[in-house]
Amino acid sequence: MLFPLYWMFDASLLRPQDLVSRTPTWFPLHGTLDGYRNVLSSQGGHLLISLEVSLGTVILTLLVAAPAAYGMAKLRVPGRRALLFALLVAQMIPGIVMANSLYVVADRLELLNSPLALILADSTLCVPFATLILHSFLRGVPDELGEAAAIDGASRLRTFVSVILPVARNAVITAALFSFLFAWADFLFAVTLTTQDDRAPVTVGIYRFIGANLTDWNSVMATGVIASIPAALLLIVAQRYVAAGIGSAAVKD
Repeated sequence: MLFPLYWMFDASLLRPQDLVSRTPTWFPLHGTLDGYRNVLSSQGGHLLISLEVSLGTVILTLLVAAPAAYGMAKLRVPGRRALLFALLVAQMIPGIVMANSLYVVADRLELLNSPLALILADSTLCVPFATLILHSFLRGVPDELGEAAAIDGASRLRTFVSVILPVARNAVITAALFSFLFAWADFLFAVTLTTQDDRAPVTVGIYRFIGANLTDWNSVMATGVIASIPAALLLIVAQRYVAAGIGSAAVKD
């Protein structure tokens, strides 16, 4: 599974003539950084747009999903079972169907080629998924925590912000991580809602860059390496939070 990643990095350092040679170079001791220079000059704007869209999607997703999951898990609101079922159904809707509908909405609201349109589009899939994840975690948080906060005079909002969210830190990080990765890797919504090259995220930028540089494969591979770095670093940093549970921490507190 890791070999394609290694070959992508290896090819990004080779000269174009070395890439088409019959004898592959397993260790590019005399490699070149021309591909990375070319990528940074042509794809830097796309990377910034992807970062803006991904972070915006994470913020919007957590603002909606966290209170919704708390309400369904702890407040016993009526109709919560029907809402959970609706969230599951939302996960089964084909993305291409949603993309066509979102294009019409974005066009009427004059949001095409706008990061806001991509943030809203990505959130339509991230919010249901994050809500389900947070709901399953919050159901394991002891009710005694909220009851103790209520005895101390804390409101529902204060209990949620000051008590529940710190305990559910691992769940929040997990939901944020998956939302970021989905928005960062999204191609369908990005290619549907952007018609201008200078307003496209990096996934669309790579697609169009490959079409215009079929003979410059070291630059193409360098683009893939640079686009993979943020997601790889995020996974490395957040993996221990994703793997950790919150049940034992809640009981201790």
